[in-house]
Amino acid sequence: MISDVRAPLEHQQPYGTAYEQMLEKVRFEGAYPTREKADEAVRLVLAGLGRRLTGDERVDLAACLPLEAARVLTAQIPDTRPLTGWAVVKDLAARTGASLPTTRWDTGSVFCAVAAYAGPGLTTRILGQLPTGYALLFGRAELRPAV
Repeated sequence: MISDVRAPLEHQQPYGTAYEQMLEKVRFEGAYPTREKADEAVRLVLAGLGRRLTGDERVDLAACLPLEAARVLTAQIPDTRPLTGWAVVKDLAARTGASLPTTRWDTGSVFCAVAAYAGPGLTTRILGQLPTGYALLFGRAELRPAV
């Protein structure tokens, strides 16, 4: 699981019910042993997505997510250099010191929950904006047009 330097648990605000439900979904999907591990993954993966996503898709996704998750997403300044899905996994792993397989697992677990909140239409729009390699992270097939 991805870990990050965070405030001790006793200094954190209690979560809203919607965010608690999101954490439970990620915890179930990712088979995390604790809600805290799921929270670490959600915060780091959403921060990574926040560095990639721009425009209406970013605004619309933030509106779909629980407030705590939306804050993590929108607190990031989007980076103008495009990164493929695999490059984002490598970037997150480098930022956290976690292994690539663990980071890939965390990313997929969080993105599947994000896709559930976003719905199929917005998820398709998000994938249309991002470079290749994100569809599998969102639990979808990577479809390419015939040449």
